[in-house]
Order: sequence, then structure tokens, then C-alpha cells
Amino acid sequence: MLVSRCAALTYGPARLHQPEHATAAALVGLARRVTALAEEITALDRQVAPIVRQTAPRTSALFGVGPDVAAQLLTTAGDNPDRLHSEAALAHLCGAAPIPASSGRVRRHRLHREGDRDANHALHTIALCRMRYDQRTRAYVHPRITEGLRKQEILRCLKRYTVRDVYTALHADFTALAP
Repeated sequence: MLVSRCAALTYGPARLHQPEHATAAALVGLARRVTALAEEITALDRQVAPIVRQTAPRTSALFGVGPDVAAQLLTTAGDNPDRLHSEAALAHLCGAAPIPASSGRVRRHRLHREGDRDANHALHTIALCRMRYDQRTRAYVHPRITEGLRKQEILRCLKRYTVRDVYTALHADFTALAP
């Protein structure tokens, strides 16, 4: 909405020495650039989606995994999927491996700070989508809330469970791709 309003601004080319007209000219130029980039992004998304679905059909079929998330997971796995020898290896690579951070009687875990942050964001996106729309995940979350866990702690657990699904799907996709 703001972009369309900026694109509709008018200015006098002969009056660009006035701050209002110079600002309007700059805003019109920026609005045109934003519109062009948005159209380019849409076109690229239309190209990427079928390629990702063809390359990784099982990963793309997972609940909460769209073309962008699947593409990021494929990028994280990289050219050498053999390094992902287990779910734990993928969790470590994505920064979703739990590390004990307990103190006294309080038992807590934190996530591994290293790893691919973009892949961790992809797992976060899947977990949020599942928390909101997937009945199985909602059935998992509700008792955790009554136990007193915070949303952040529940997401940490969900990311690790999500890695299990993603690993199984990625492994099957890479096995199908192998010559």
C-alpha cells in the first residue's frame, strides 16, 4: 500500500530544487524499483517451486514445508549429503541439537549456537506452522504448556522432532536422486 502511494506521487521535474519535489521524485523511483523487484521475486518463486518439488518430493510434501523452506533444507544438506549420516548430524548442522543447560533442580536445554542459521530458521518456520495448524503437534504442545514450559522451550523440542521428519524425507530424496 505504501509503495503504491509512493508510486502515485507527482512532482515537477523543473522544480526538483525544492525539497518536496526532490523527495517525491526519490520516492517514485524507489517505489518503481521495489515493484520491479517484487515482480522478479514472484517470477523466480514460480521457477523454483517446481524444481524443488521435482528434486525433493518427500521433503516438499512434509507438513509446513513450502518451496522456500525445502530449498533452504536442500541447500543446507549441500552437495555432500553423506555427511548427514544421522538425525543427530542434521540437528547439529542446523543448530537444533539440544545442549544441557541445567542448574540445580531445574533441567533445561538450549540449542546448539553453531550451525546453519538459515536452516534453523527453516526448522523454526516448520515448527511454527505445525504448532498453529497440525493437530498432532497441537496435541503435543498443549500438555507441555500445562507442564509450565515456555513457548521458546516447546519450540526447541519441536525443532528437534522436526529434524527427525526432515532427515527421513531428505535421506529418501537423496537416495532416489543417486545414480
